[in-house]
Amino acid sequence: MKRAVIIGATSGIGREVARLLTGRGWLVGVAGRREDLLRQIQAEAPDRTKFRQMDVTSKDCPRQILDLVDDLGGMDLFLLCAGIGRQNPDLAPDIELRTAETNVTGFIRATNTAYDWFRSHGGGHIAAISSIAGTKGLGAAPAYSATKRFQNTYLDALAQLARMQHLPIRFTDIRPGFVDTDLLRSDKHYPMLMRPDRVAARIVRALERKERVCVIDWRYKILVFFWRLIPRYVWERLPIQN
Repeated sequence: MKRAVIIGATSGIGREVARLLTGRGWLVGVAGRREDLLRQIQAEAPDRTKFRQMDVTSKDCPRQILDLVDDLGGMDLFLLCAGIGRQNPDLAPDIELRTAETNVTGFIRATNTAYDWFRSHGGGHIAAISSIAGTKGLGAAPAYSATKRFQNTYLDALAQLARMQHLPIRFTDIRPGFVDTDLLRSDKHYPMLMRPDRVAARIVRALERKERVCVIDWRYKILVFFWRLIPRYVWERLPIQN
């Protein structure tokens, strides 16, 4: 039986991926900050689900991840879905710093724990939900877009490191656009909004194929393609909001 650990599984994409994997016979360990929601997930497939309450910003996170791996009896896939982000054109310090704490410090803490475990247990698969926002710096959400670019680069670096160390560790950088989750529940309008269940199905397919980078969906692939072609001096003059 294959075993997966999903961090940030209490709602949205993480929860939908957990449902799909348990439905395919995986043993899944789910983690997040809200124990009541974790218990709900476990109740849906009690024989194939374990859970641990944790927060990636906590220094205890590595130990809690390893405890969850022990609960499962091992790990084949590590999927990090935990992340936050808000538009912040006023540059409110608490928003910027909290975003960096979760998406950078927490990201390092969690992915390095998985990397070290796979290094000593014969390899595995590390995947993380980043974002197409990492393609360019977005003036409406500086910390969010910058931390997502960091995640893209950090996964690149870990993939190179694994090859340098001759380790059979695979990586998947999952880059969705706007998904209808709690993260985007506000009075703002977001175009090309995607349903979490459809996004989760595409993620599972990418994981099964061990895709290195997965941009979801085809509309965002086109958008990212043209974003990359825009010169910096033009980009800085574009009033991009949502």
